[in-house]
Amino acid sequence: LASGKYIAFLDSDDLWYEDKLEKQISFMRTYGYNFVCTAYEQIDEKGRVLGRVFRPKTKADYNRVLLSCPVGNSTVMYNVEKLGKFTVPNIRKRNDDALWLKMLKKEKYIYGMPDVLAKYRVRRNSLSSNKVDLIKYHWQLYRNIEHLSVFRSAFHICVWVFLKLFKIK
Repeated sequence: LASGKYIAFLDSDDLWYEDKLEKQISFMRTYGYNFVCTAYEQIDEKGRVLGRVFRPKTKADYNRVLLSCPVGNSTVMYNVEKLGKFTVPNIRKRNDDALWLKMLKKEKYIYGMPDVLAKYRVRRNSLSSNKVDLIKYHWQLYRNIEHLSVFRSAFHICVWVFLKLFKIK
């Protein structure tokens, strides 16, 4: 139902900095980008800053996002006039990753802005807190949404597990 030139995402428990939209639109216009994300910091359930900042890649393509999504959901904005509207794929977890992959089939890159413009809330019992359970959802994403081969799906899950074990972003 959203209307306008841009669509930005905000999870219900995350926060934006006051000037996020203004800075992000300026970044998009300055460089002619249609699909962008920003850096974000983590906060706890009470809103206290945890001292962890996640910076996106300068640019990431479909294969980079497929390997290990470097994009914070509440940091994304895209140009609807250039890319059209997208529906979120029907998967309980990893649906934001599935959406970015879908969009990257139309737009070659998502560009990362180094500015911290959002706060991601870390909750103990969130949907993404159980990493072992997430393997099942990665499998669904790779096989049922992206239609990757069994071998490629297994490869990507192994890479994802390796990156998580060694805390590589």
